[in-house]
Amino acid sequence: QHLAHYKPEQILAAVRRVTQESEYLPTVHGVLKYLGANALGLPDARDAYREACLAPSPKVEQAWSHPAVYLAGAASDWFFLASQTEKTALPVFEKHYRALCERVAQGETLRMPVVAALPETIHQPLTAEQRHAAMMKLRQHSGF
Repeated sequence: QHLAHYKPEQILAAVRRVTQESEYLPTVHGVLKYLGANALGLPDARDAYREACLAPSPKVEQAWSHPAVYLAGAASDWFFLASQTEKTALPVFEKHYRALCERVAQGETLRMPVVAALPETIHQPLTAEQRHAAMMKLRQHSGF
């Protein structure tokens, strides 16, 4: 029941790792530890939380260790993470992060949001009427 949502290949890989690193046969709890975020190439929740809190703005443009870290930070609200103590903010972040880790464990590929770049300059010439109105306004303010 605890391992039902993992793929057989993931469970076998976790069992191999835990038996290589331990003298004893693994329990289900031991296997679950190896099926966690680290086994999926994700940082653990506390490291992800620190990464999210320390990332400068704009957040979306940072080099994240995994999209799940950014997405958990965004779901937790960046201002909330920045303005609350770790005791208050970490459980909220962790809830979102663990849900995202579960999605990754299910085989979903998380992606960063695509942010469209603004053009360097935006050229919109004024119409003749707009130019005339701007000139009249300038004359009124300058006293000419």
